[in-house]
Order: sequence, then structure tokens, then C-alpha cells
Amino acid sequence: MTGSTEDYAPHPHIGGRTAALRALAAWRAAAPGAPRVVVLTGDAGSGRSRLLTGFLMLCEPEYRKQLPLDAMDPSTVPPELPPPAVPSAEGLSAAQVLWLIADHFGLRAAGVEGVYAELAALDEPVTVVVPDVDRAGPVRAADEPARLVREVLAPLAATGTVRLMAEVPRPLAAELVEGLPPGTAQIIDLDEPEWADPDVLVRFAQAALNPEFGAPELPFTVDPAVRLALGAAIGRRAGSPLGVQLAVNCILMAPEGFDPADERFLPTSVGAALDLHARRLGTDSQTLRMLLAPLALAEAEGIPVQLWARLASAVAGHDMSPAIAGGMLLAGPFVQPVEVPGSGAESDGADEGRTLLRLLHPALAEEIRAGLPNVAAAQTQIAMSLLEAVPEQDWGKADPYVRDHIAGHTLEAGLLPQLLTDPGLFVHADPVPLRAAVEAVPLEQLGAPARTYRRTAPLLTRTQAPAELRAAFLETAFVEDGLPEYAEAIRERLGLELPWQTLWSLPVNGGVSAVTVGSLPGAEGAGATPVAVLVVPPGTPGARPVGAGAETGESGPAALVHGLVQPGLLDDADLDRIVRPSEEERAAAPLGLSRGGDYLRVWNRADQEVVAALISDTPFTAADLSPDGILLVATERGAKALRIRAAGAEIAS
Repeated sequence: MTGSTEDYAPHPHIGGRTAALRALAAWRAAAPGAPRVVVLTGDAGSGRSRLLTGFLMLCEPEYRKQLPLDAMDPSTVPPELPPPAVPSAEGLSAAQVLWLIADHFGLRAAGVEGVYAELAALDEPVTVVVPDVDRAGPVRAADEPARLVREVLAPLAATGTVRLMAEVPRPLAAELVEGLPPGTAQIIDLDEPEWADPDVLVRFAQAALNPEFGAPELPFTVDPAVRLALGAAIGRRAGSPLGVQLAVNCILMAPEGFDPADERFLPTSVGAALDLHARRLGTDSQTLRMLLAPLALAEAEGIPVQLWARLASAVAGHDMSPAIAGGMLLAGPFVQPVEVPGSGAESDGADEGRTLLRLLHPALAEEIRAGLPNVAAAQTQIAMSLLEAVPEQDWGKADPYVRDHIAGHTLEAGLLPQLLTDPGLFVHADPVPLRAAVEAVPLEQLGAPARTYRRTAPLLTRTQAPAELRAAFLETAFVEDGLPEYAEAIRERLGLELPWQTLWSLPVNGGVSAVTVGSLPGAEGAGATPVAVLVVPPGTPGARPVGAGAETGESGPAALVHGLVQPGLLDDADLDRIVRPSEEERAAAPLGLSRGGDYLRVWNRADQEVVAALISDTPFTAADLSPDGILLVATERGAKALRIRAAGAEIAS
């Protein structure tokens, strides 16, 4: 074992890797000559995650108590210090990882640059460990790992008060340390001879075959001599911890006819593990790879088990149901089931607990994807199959995986802009992966409704809004962007109870600084017309000076008169004739209005229950509420009017 001695016990979780552990311990101790930045890398399946997990056990006080520290090589054991920040990147955007770090250290920065400035101003260094960079992002095709390295990890590495360790794919490792002063950073590549530890693979294989650690009792697992010899052969040939795991899985799941003395079926790579297992079970390797292809192309935690046959058939181009029905011995060594509890967020019950299937390791996905003739074509077939699985084309009835992750499949297929035309998808899909997919498409390739979704998505993710609330945000956004047919589709087709209806929206360059509801008396015998008075910058087309400027002709505030209910400017309206609601009328109205910096609340006076709470991505500049429940809102972009429906507490934009 490289860098080890016979006098010390290995780390019980890792079983070796002494040279690498020594380097990590020196980094943690800030030993003289130790780098400030460590980049842990290697091929997929090289064991870097296992090594980092074992090292973090030594950094966490509760885990340290469970380890035989006195028996371990002292140079591999870091000093007992406060635990580092460990924001796992799995499934998160680059921005989310950065804000996890900011939250951990109690930073108060309002923006990204402020986070780095606050870190740089700290009196004492802070320690950050970022695992799973290769698994970053809610959508695989959006290439979030590269964004995380460039936008977050590289600036952290350049910040002198940050001691950084990151587990990074090899193609990004050099980029992370590029430009740092000599001696600042160290790349530990577990596949390089300096850090590789072949003996650890042998011990890993021997332990995995041992019934004491959960292996079934078989002739070649209960006989110590045979087990040790087989483990040595597996470890010698496997080349990586993942190779060991796959070899053992294949043997233990289908032990019939296996000869431990015959090394022909012991794999030397991930691809060989697939091929040899299929051959040993009398099946061609292509069938196994087609069975696993949907899992290699899956988003998030995996595909629902009930969609497996459908999607495998779509990729293969023929019915794969028979192969799947009897294929668990074939696919089982490479597949991991995941039990996902329901969130209870959706009222239709579609989000109850379910079983997902995913591949055992991302390296398996890489191997299978590399063998596909055309990944984009395969993703196209999956996307079409997912579309066909939407009951009555109603996204509210779709399987959670279909509605939340079809965008990821169509993104890699190059078809996402064509998908982004249905307001039902915008409303029902999880906004986190959908936003990531939409933002990965150049803006000029998106249609008008997709551009509206893209600008609204930050509010959807910020509020973690349920479907009714997402519908509320989007109904208003479509009106604001001049897409009334999409707003009407949300109101009329989706069967959701919205807290309001957006009556109109008026963009104004320079924004609206004040608003008032009122009424304009009609001619004799005619009813009054509800109006909105908007105070706007001087020179706004159609606006008339108000106050002193109206008499002197000097530049000053100006006003527009707009219909409160019916859209349209009232150019000939006489400002002096407009009647504002009296204080008595406002006090007698059923609804009241409260305002904060970036929110508005409308509440029932009878029971004080909030019936609508609006937030905005730009500050509210003014608001008013008519006695009959029409909310007039102004921002730096313009003004809009919403008819409030007083039923239940909601949030809107």
C-alpha cells in the first residue's frame, strides 16, 4: 500500500489511501508548506467520493469518536477543529451553493460580489469543502459543474481567507487552480501513481465478499482461502473501486455457475462489467445497455419504475417489456432503487411516495451514453414518450417525473423551445429544474411565452410556490408582456382558483411614483367611470402636468388617467372632476391594504385574514385599493390593476 506502514490500522471506511489522507490532513491542519486549496479529482469511479467521505469523518467530532484514531497513522489524522462548511453541490445551482456557504458563515451580503468581499474581510480563515461538483445542477445538460467551478469555486480559491477543498471532475481541475500563485493549490488525482493505492482495491473486494459484512453465504464467500484469492483477483483486475463494486455485485446477484478460479468473467473496466455480466447470463450486451439507457439519460434521482419499460422501448425502437419483466438479474447489479416520499404539495395525489430507479454510479451513465449512436436522438424518443404519457395532455395529471423533468430531456434533444408553449407546463412543473433548462437556452431562441416564464422564474423559485401560486404569478406576467391569450388560458383552462384576475398592465418608462383610484362622473344620468390616476415622469406620452407645474408650465410631475376596470388611457379626462373614495368609504370596504418594501397584503377586515399577498422582483412604488376590491399597483416598470377574489390566503406578483 503506497505510503503506508504495517504498524497502523487503515481508515475503516477507506481501507487505505494513506498518501492522499496525509495530504488532506496536512491541508486541514494548515501545516507549513501545505496548500490553501486542494482539488481532489480522478476518473469517475476512482473512489474520490469515498475518500472525501472518510476524510470528513475525521473532521466531524461525532464521527471521530467512532474511529480508532489511536491505531491509525497519526499523519493521516487531522487535528480536532470546528467542522468545515460542507455544501454538497448535488442537484444545486452554482448560486445555491454560494448562498449555502454564505448562510453557514452568517454573511449578510445582498449580492454575489458582497459574499466574496465579506469572506475576504474576515479576521480568521474559514474552511470550505465542496463535494459532488460533478453532480451539480438540477438539469444535467445545462453543464452546471462548469458554471460552479468558474463562478463560485474559482473566486473562492482566489480569496486568501478561504481554505478550500473541492471534489472536481478531471476536465475542470486545472481550470479551478489556474492563475493561483505557486504553492497555493494542489491537485490530488487518485489515478496518478503518487496517489493510487492498488492494495485498497483488494481489501475492498475481500470485504465485499465477506458474509460478516453482508455478503450471502456461498461456497466462495464462506471459505476464507477461496474468498481471499477471489478478492485479490477482482482487486487486481478491476482498476477502480467502482470496478470492484460492479464485479462483486454481478457475482453475488447471479452466482449460479460462477467459477472463482476462472478470471475470464472478472471485469477490467465499467464497460467490461456490463459486457461480461450479460454474456455470463446468456444475453447480448446490447440488450443490457438498452435496458439501462433510460437510466443513463435520466434526470434528478432517476425514473419512476413504472416508466422504465416505456422509455427503454422508446430508446431501443422496439418493445423491451419482456426483457424488463425477467431482467432484474441482468440489470440488478447496475441499478439502485430509490424510495421517494410524497411531498403532499399537490392536491391530485400524484405526488405520493414512489419508487425511482437510477444507475449505481455516474460512470455507468457515461459508459452507456458513450455507446449510444446519437444521444440527442435517444433523448428525442424519450421526450416524445413522456409527452404521450401525459393524461389528456393535462400537466396537472402528469406523473411528477414527466412534468418536472421533460424539459431536461428536451434540452439535450435540442427541442426545448418547441416544448415551451403550454401554460399548463409552466404552472405545474417544478420551477427549479424548468428554470435551469430554460436559462440554458439562448434568449433569442425562446418564443414570447418562454421569455415571460424565464423572467418570472426567479420569483417562482424564491417563493417555492405551489401550483395555484405559480399560476397567479404567470397570469399577471403574461398580461404584463402583452400575451393576454396565455393569461386567459391559465384562468380558464387549468381549473385552478386564482386569488385575482389581472385586468390590465401599462408599462411606463421611468416608472410610476404614485397611484390613486377614483371615479369620473358621467354625463347627466350616466354612471361614473372607475379610473386610475398614475403619477409619471414629465414628458411621458399622453400625460398632463399636475400641481404647480400645470399652472406655470415648468417641468414637474405629470399624470395619466387610465380606466380602472377597462384597459385604455382616458386622454380627455378632466383631472379636476375625478372623485377619490372618502375615508368613510375606504373604512367600510370589506378589504384592507398593507404595504411593505417588496410586498403588499390584502386582507379581510371582518376576520383580518390575508386573502392576497403580492411580491415583486422590482420594488413597489405605490399602491391603492378601491372599495370594491380592485388593487392598483405601481413599480419602476409601470402599473397594473388586479381584481382581488377574497377567498383564502395567497401570494401573487
